[in-house]
Amino acid sequence: MMANTRGRRTAALSAVLAAGALALAACGSGETTGTTPAGGGASTTATPKIAAVIKGLDNPFFQTMKQGMDDQAATAKVPVTVQAANAITDTTGQADKLNGLAGQDFSCYVINPISGTNLIQGLAQLSAQNKTVVNIDSPIDAAAAKSADVKLATYIGTDNVEAGKMAGRRMTELLPGGGEVAAIGGIAGDVTSGARIDGFQQGLGSGVKVAQTVAANWERQTALTAATDVLQARPGLAGFFVANDDMGLGVARAVANAGKTGKVKVISVDGIKDALNAVKAGTLDGTVAQYPYAIGLMGVEACQAAATGKTLPANVKAPVELVTKENADKALAATPKPFGSYDDPFTSLIK
Repeated sequence: MMANTRGRRTAALSAVLAAGALALAACGSGETTGTTPAGGGASTTATPKIAAVIKGLDNPFFQTMKQGMDDQAATAKVPVTVQAANAITDTTGQADKLNGLAGQDFSCYVINPISGTNLIQGLAQLSAQNKTVVNIDSPIDAAAAKSADVKLATYIGTDNVEAGKMAGRRMTELLPGGGEVAAIGGIAGDVTSGARIDGFQQGLGSGVKVAQTVAANWERQTALTAATDVLQARPGLAGFFVANDDMGLGVARAVANAGKTGKVKVISVDGIKDALNAVKAGTLDGTVAQYPYAIGLMGVEACQAAATGKTLPANVKAPVELVTKENADKALAATPKPFGSYDDPFTSLIK
């Protein structure tokens, strides 16, 4: 407000009006003024307006992630708009979707990037607007984020190294006599895929060695073809570790086509329903189940907590569980939710 110079009387009136405005603000208007969450922007309303940009819904993992978001949105009665890339490799299309949403009046953004850097431009725009950004599942590249001054309120996702270790320990149990195995990864250079394969190697006993690593772009058919080629080149191969279930099912098909089901062990990561059924049937020897439903749900909860001014934990580990033939029925009964208990730090923050 510009200063009024027309006399003491007008100045006094202005002071009274200003004091009245402050008093009204202090009384509250149904809104909650928040403090800035750690690593992200602040929202001033108790009910956030949320936008989510996730990977392609051509993959059942991300369909389940969206289900978790939608269910929490319905339970909490908060508006959530979810947009997905056209495919799991559609980095440019996903970035375009975020850029389009960044110009709208959402208070919190939940993002699941295809790569560590493909959403940096849009995220820089959001950070400049002081919007809350919740990173789920696949982490934003830390160096790229720092360079672009991108601020993240929290990261929620699987400890992919630990998931890989669980698979490595299980493979070692299944191959007491040792042997050579192959690793089938996602997109070459992908952080998530690399972490799972690294963890798998760390979890292996001394008698089991990774003889070959192949990228299959997270796609079932590509993995089937890759595994067929590996089996032909390595007839003595004892097993496969596969970085996601969709590819794992393709690898299991290649093993079946070669007449080696049960002889060549196959362990993958994700815990989608088709994989759980395959574990129960014995065509897949195990899956390290992560829970995209819980990740999506917690992403919405994080936005709810930020909207009331709560400081969010910097890093939240999503639940993981090893599913074998022995507990596959229990996992199937609970899916898409975990069959065991897990820690959700946002539950207390949104009460």
